Amino acid sequence: MATTDRTPRAGEYDTSHSIAVRRFHRTHGLIPPAVEDQDVQLQRCLKSLSRKEKGIDKYLYLSGLRNSNVHLFYRLVTRHIKDIAPLIYTPTVGDACLQWSHNYVRPEGMYLSYADKGHVASVLHNWHTQGVEITVVSDGSRILGLGDLGVNGMGIPVGKLALYIACAGIRPAATLPLLLDMGTNNKELLEDPFYLGSRREKGTAQEEQDFMDEVMIALNEKWPGIVVQFEDFKNPFPALERYQDQYTCFNDDIQGTGAVVLAGIINAVKKSGVPVKGQRAVFMGAGSAGVGVAKQIVEFFMREGLTEDQARECFWLVDTKGLVTNDRGDKLAEHKIYFSRNDNAGKQFKTLPEVVDYVKPTILMGLSTIGGIFSPDLLTKMGQWNKRPIIFPLSNPSRNSECTFEDAVKYTGGRALFASGSPFAPVEYEGKTLQPGQGNNMYVFPGIGLGTILSKATVVTQSMIYASAEALSTALTPSETAQGWLYPEVARIRDVSVIVAMGVIRAAEEAGVDRETRIKGMNDAELEKWVRARMYDPHQEIQRVEKEVYSFIEDLASKGDNRGSHL
Repeated sequence: MATTDRTPRAGEYDTSHSIAVRRFHRTHGLIPPAVEDQDVQLQRCLKSLSRKEKGIDKYLYLSGLRNSNVHLFYRLVTRHIKDIAPLIYTPTVGDACLQWSHNYVRPEGMYLSYADKGHVASVLHNWHTQGVEITVVSDGSRILGLGDLGVNGMGIPVGKLALYIACAGIRPAATLPLLLDMGTNNKELLEDPFYLGSRREKGTAQEEQDFMDEVMIALNEKWPGIVVQFEDFKNPFPALERYQDQYTCFNDDIQGTGAVVLAGIINAVKKSGVPVKGQRAVFMGAGSAGVGVAKQIVEFFMREGLTEDQARECFWLVDTKGLVTNDRGDKLAEHKIYFSRNDNAGKQFKTLPEVVDYVKPTILMGLSTIGGIFSPDLLTKMGQWNKRPIIFPLSNPSRNSECTFEDAVKYTGGRALFASGSPFAPVEYEGKTLQPGQGNNMYVFPGIGLGTILSKATVVTQSMIYASAEALSTALTPSETAQGWLYPEVARIRDVSVIVAMGVIRAAEEAGVDRETRIKGMNDAELEKWVRARMYDPHQEIQRVEKEVYSFIEDLASKGDNRGSHL
């Protein structure tokens, strides 16, 4: 309702608004008089972006646009998702996080400091919207491959939620970027006069757990049923294991990465011609993401007929000390034990090349953040051993990728089934333009979030995560499949998110964790229509506002009220 003392919101200063809407919002005279076509607005934005050479400058421009005109920002992102997504998330978000405190201009998201312990609930009440449905939470302790960045990691929750909104149509006002400032062990940050976080080192594991307990309770008291997505914790397992059966939460580093890679693997295995029992996977990287991915693929192999032991024996994990084995002599981290080998006959393989020569893998997977570790020699051998070698260098950002698409094509004779974490350009090879696959988590996490919200799931089950991968693997068009793609065209991401969300909803129903009664008994066509009707569409915001304003005017007129006469 318009009142004389109403302060316009940032998104209401939109040059595509009609004069009547401007008067309603009290922005008439505060923006230039032209009523612009939305395409003209987008052309101006694209022109402004083209004048900026550095990715970080493009990021800062887009950040300003999001904060000044949220609907225009998302019109731009959804219309040009393939070009804009790398600017608002990986790889550019890595540089944005590194420079976060130095470039700080305006508040984005919410910061909960360890100093707030005991008062977290009252701090949450300062958030400016009421109907929050999803939050991305990080403590900044392991940002991409960049390490401990403390509060500078806020760029991750902000960027991640921008993709939830753009790709899955979750309402902007329903999102909460949340950074937990539990200190940092990054000495460079602690000595940086511009660093905006607490000047304290990280506390004990018990202190962090106690603080997280309070945060989870407070979030669910303020916004019951809120979906909590954990992101970029140095050790992500404790929080996920502690809360996944109590609250509606998941970890994208473990589960989302596992799901998106699994979708690519499902399609790659089909194209390779090698049945699952003949697959041999070498993983460079045995951290939380690597183990999470491997476990998702184990489940796929089991569904294809292998026993759990048979499926697990298809994997060889390599960390900085070499092949992970039972008799290596060091104490293995808990999460590595599941894949630790006991069939190495006492021999230790200390380098990736040694392991590759020993295993002769069909799948070479990289989650190490060691740029270029898939050397020309390794790639050549993969091409010699396999008709269609599966090569997935998944580390972000681009400089940390284990190999480039160009090298994978060159050294395997153009036969690699390839997917990377960061984007690579197409490659011309023997007269053909080859398109790289990108196993980007944005294919699944927006749909997981949307499906979980719409189903009103009480928890996020493993079956829901697996369903997201299965749904993604089926989301390719006949044309995309014919071209040998492993993932759909990014430009179709909203359609893909609908397919993923539907898979998640069906899995929630089967698990009995859904609470949304209106979708009971719906067939797939009815469910798809229902899901699409509940997605935020920035291209329809003008029509929605116009309808709201004129409905308000008509309502006043019918009551003989002249307050709308100035409109």
